[in-house]
Amino acid sequence: MVEIIIAMFIVAVGIIGLMSMQPMSWQTAKKADLLGRAAAILEQELEATELIIMNPNNVIPASGTKTVYASGMGASQGTGDVPYTVQTTIVNALSAWTVRVKVTWPGNNRGILESLIVSRQESFRM
Repeated sequence: MVEIIIAMFIVAVGIIGLMSMQPMSWQTAKKADLLGRAAAILEQELEATELIIMNPNNVIPASGTKTVYASGMGASQGTGDVPYTVQTTIVNALSAWTVRVKVTWPGNNRGILESLIVSRQESFRM
């Protein structure tokens, strides 16, 4: 009987310990979700800008800042639709352009940053 009570006490302590870790795991999951979405938005912006610059028939876009929502829609779709700020900087150096994209979101002003060097594909000029 004493062994059963001791075993129940040990199991109860273990369960209480796991329950106390639950809020931290929810916060970590939220941070991972926000970072993953930001990385997808960053990659999409880099690829879109690269394709525009590579085509010699297109005008080089200007640097700028825009807001992108996690839903991918033009406006917020509710309270869980996080707004991401996408800052794109394009610098011309001879016949190559440096594209730098920074994505930030509420609660993280440092965000993530990536850059890419792009040249034009002149052989495709029409």
